[in-house]
Amino acid sequence: MTNDAINENNTARRRWLGVLARASRPELEQALSTLESLPPIEHVRPPEPGMVMLRGRVGGTGDAFNLGEATVTRCALRVGAGALGVGYTLGRDRRKAELIALFDALMQDDTRQAELEREVVGPLLDRQASQRDAASRSAAASKVEFFTFVRGEA
Repeated sequence: MTNDAINENNTARRRWLGVLARASRPELEQALSTLESLPPIEHVRPPEPGMVMLRGRVGGTGDAFNLGEATVTRCALRVGAGALGVGYTLGRDRRKAELIALFDALMQDDTRQAELEREVVGPLLDRQASQRDAASRSAAASKVEFFTFVRGEA
């Protein structure tokens, strides 16, 4: 596999993992219920919560500083003899981390990827985009413009 193909695969995987991580647990459960029979699932790393340190930068580009800690739950599993799927989510929702890992493993299967993209990831992405758009419109509706008047010349 060439470097370009690897980079393309990594970019696609990052995209679907982001969509899955932003989805709600009920959305993921609903998507799972639409799938046909699944091969056996082997937990490589069962869902487990832990802590991560959040780092920030002054002004977005300046010196780094520790912002605080957040709880994250992670999971790694294998579906059948397929690829290893991983799932990370903020909070302590073990089932959500497991569902993310399950869909990640399934998405790495070339025979299922197009269908899952169309049936699961695409609709989730569309819902997230519409929610983001609605929140943006709501914020824009409350925008206040301030004008500064210059006093006469001295």
